[in-house]
Amino acid sequence: MKKILPMALAAFALAGCASYRWTSPVPSDMRTVCVPTFRNESDVVEIGAVAARQVLREFQREGTFKIAPADEAAIEVQGVVKFASAALIHFKRTVTMRAYEQRLVVSADVSVVDRRSGKVVVNNRRYVAETTYFSDTDIATARRDASGRAVEDLARQIVDDVTSCRWDDTKAKEAVK
Repeated sequence: MKKILPMALAAFALAGCASYRWTSPVPSDMRTVCVPTFRNESDVVEIGAVAARQVLREFQREGTFKIAPADEAAIEVQGVVKFASAALIHFKRTVTMRAYEQRLVVSADVSVVDRRSGKVVVNNRRYVAETTYFSDTDIATARRDASGRAVEDLARQIVDDVTSCRWDDTKAKEAVK
């Protein structure tokens, strides 16, 4: 009895891991990606280019996808930076009407397209990221640094979604049609 109980518990624990994968769910023929510059509809200069660069860096860091030119990529990540807005959080009492701490919110709509079939895998999913920054002396530099941090967070969200997308379900749905 003493030997059966630990073995039963171990078998029960391992049964919970039956659906876990040690490999990426992305099919090997879909592991090349291109990311054109995001369209910028915000009032922050060059944030579309920064967003695309950060998404590419995040794909490289994550390691599942290989960066490829548009004509060789299996998928394309298209994005539109919808807005980037700063809100005042804290004023400094010693300086009249001067914001000391601000919150920057950046929003982007992203689509993922299977370039080989032309099928849209993810259609205009909204991503939102925010960060805070201190604008005690140089407001322009502080806001630029904050927009970079917010866009890094957007990039992590986007790449996490692309790598965890149910690619097997997408292929199965295509086969049914």
